[in-house]
Amino acid sequence: MTQNRTDLYTRITAEIVAAIEAGAGKFKMPWHHTGTSITRPTNIASGKHYRGVNVLALWVAAEIAHYDSGLWGTYRQWQARDAQVRKGERGTTVVLWKQASSASDTAGGDDRAGDEERPSRPIFARAFTVFNVAQVDGYQPEPVVLLPESERVADAEAFIGNLGITTVFGSPSAYYQPATDTVHMPDFGYFNEAAGFYGSWIHECGHASGARHRLDRDLSGRFGSASYAREEISVEILSGMILADLGIAHHPRPDHAAYVASWLRVLKDDPRAIFTAASKAQQAADWMHARQPQAIDKAA
Repeated sequence: MTQNRTDLYTRITAEIVAAIEAGAGKFKMPWHHTGTSITRPTNIASGKHYRGVNVLALWVAAEIAHYDSGLWGTYRQWQARDAQVRKGERGTTVVLWKQASSASDTAGGDDRAGDEERPSRPIFARAFTVFNVAQVDGYQPEPVVLLPESERVADAEAFIGNLGITTVFGSPSAYYQPATDTVHMPDFGYFNEAAGFYGSWIHECGHASGARHRLDRDLSGRFGSASYAREEISVEILSGMILADLGIAHHPRPDHAAYVASWLRVLKDDPRAIFTAASKAQQAADWMHARQPQAIDKAA
């Protein structure tokens, strides 16, 4: 790898660190959601993911009924969107845990979220019945303006294609599935811009680079664990590095810093975590470049 590329990767990491220190903001997925995967049950009113035991309850209900979306809401929440729960449909019970700050709280409450985890201080629980989007008529998701195919970047397509990692498109979210060694991605048109599409694709291919028959990183960490956080930070820095290599984004995009910052909170006791992750990212970047028929170096 040329010195130019080494210097570039060092700068990318430094700029992400600077952005985090300045306040990286909140991360937002770079694609539009017309629904959501059943693995991330989401409330139609708040847009928040359900948590705790509610996730398990909604997973089971979706599996039994063969729902292909994880979008849920109460009867009133669907009505507020001019949708109607079909007659005879049976709902699923979720629980809202709410801290009781006064006697009046226990008599009220609301069903706007239904996704709270139980606080450690005194609380009360209120049950709500929710219905999947597959159980209602008349729901119209927000219209999505599709990104035109003309926005595709030929160099990036070729670079990723040379990695030899199978990608399946049409997924409601982006992820790498180790069991099948496949990357799953939303279609190109659902992204806000081309850089977000290629950044996400490289991110997931970064996870794939850690498979046992490639770089053999530990991919066994559970969501929310320190090892999972380290892997996420590494591949997001990798994404920024490769986008710069390809000339798509010469500096880290704000969403890179925001995403890395969200995972650094898990590693708050390890101030050097980002630099360790950057080293892993550079290893993955070297592996990706080694898969190319000729060197791609636009760092200069």
